[in-house]
Amino acid sequence: MKKVITYGTFDLLHIGHINILSRAKELGDYLVVGLSTDRFNEEKKKEAYHSFENRKRILESIRYVDEVIPEDNWDQKIQDVIGQEIDLFVMGDDWKGKFDFLKPYCEVLYLPRTIGISTTKIKTDLYNING
Repeated sequence: MKKVITYGTFDLLHIGHINILSRAKELGDYLVVGLSTDRFNEEKKKEAYHSFENRKRILESIRYVDEVIPEDNWDQKIQDVIGQEIDLFVMGDDWKGKFDFLKPYCEVLYLPRTIGISTTKIKTDLYNING
C-alpha cells in the first residue's frame, strides 16, 4: 500500500483544496492530511475562520481523505513520515524546495496549484465586497 501525506490549514475549503487532495489520493492508496491546529496557526500569525475540530470534520467527510492528523509545529514532518510509514509527501508548488529535507525519508512532489483561487483571495474578495 502506497501512503501519501500533505499538510495545510484547509480553511474556507475551495476547489484548489479539493484539487490537491484528489491529485494526492490518485498518487497512492491512502491519504493522510496533516491539519494545522489552532495553536499552530496562532504561532504562525495565521487566523483560520473555522476551528481545528470543524476543519478536521470537514476534511474527514471528503472521500479522498483517509486520515487527518494534527500539525502542531513545523518540525514534526520527519516524525510523521516515519511514524505513518509515508511513501510520498505532496504539497503545492508554491512550497517548491521547502520540504526537500524529507527526501531521505520519502519521495517529495510539488503539485501545481489551482490558478486564481486561494483562501487569502477569498478573504480579500469578501472584505472588498463588505468593506
